[in-house]
Amino acid sequence: MKKILFFDVDGTLYNSEKILPASAKEALFEARSKGYELAIATGRAPFMIQSLLEELDINTYVTFNGQYVVYRGEVVYTNGIEKDELAKIIAFGEARNEPVVFLDDKRMIASVGNNDMVAESLNTLKYPYPNLDSTYYMHNAVYQTLIFMEEKDEPLYCETFPNVQFVRWHRYSCDILPKGGSKAAGIEKILEKMGLTLNDAIAFGDGINDIEMLQAVGTGVAMGNGHDRVKAIATHIADHVDEDGLAKIMRELNII
Repeated sequence: MKKILFFDVDGTLYNSEKILPASAKEALFEARSKGYELAIATGRAPFMIQSLLEELDINTYVTFNGQYVVYRGEVVYTNGIEKDELAKIIAFGEARNEPVVFLDDKRMIASVGNNDMVAESLNTLKYPYPNLDSTYYMHNAVYQTLIFMEEKDEPLYCETFPNVQFVRWHRYSCDILPKGGSKAAGIEKILEKMGLTLNDAIAFGDGINDIEMLQAVGTGVAMGNGHDRVKAIATHIADHVDEDGLAKIMRELNII
């Protein structure tokens, strides 16, 4: 029976230095040689993983936590927050000096310049400060919006905007997702195309945005460096990404 492997990027494929370990690359290629299909499932935008896709020769991916899904080079699903709802969130944040960053499949655009929370968050992705256009979402398809605020203020946003979900990935930043949006929902679109079920999928992740994905698939692997909430729901726990954790667990699971 054909199987497909879904890999998160940051903290799963990429180590603490944002580098793909040689052991992980070799493990993925070996898995492919044994008949496994390889796919990426990330909160990142498509343009932010291009070099990784090329290095691994992968053309199937779930990006923006399920909001932009590509199967074998073809866009098969897109989603995003309604513009009216987004306008309300932006205005609410603006009044509190909490900016946003918009993303589509090709670029990232900030609503304000020189913001420390934006700079620190994006720096962890090794990404420079974006160009500015506070109205970008009005005249472009936006698949992901990041809101920059501290953890203590997150409940206020959740209470004020119950029709969306805020998924934190940095101490200063959350992804804003449609209700029900997740990597798991994006993965289902790919499995439908392949004629596979969730039981035919194995997923690897470490962050809060990986929880639905690891719960949904037949085998959910949490990295040793993962969040405690992720480890709690995983079927297997790997070693730390910096200690060849991905290759080791793929061996343990007899994938390679």
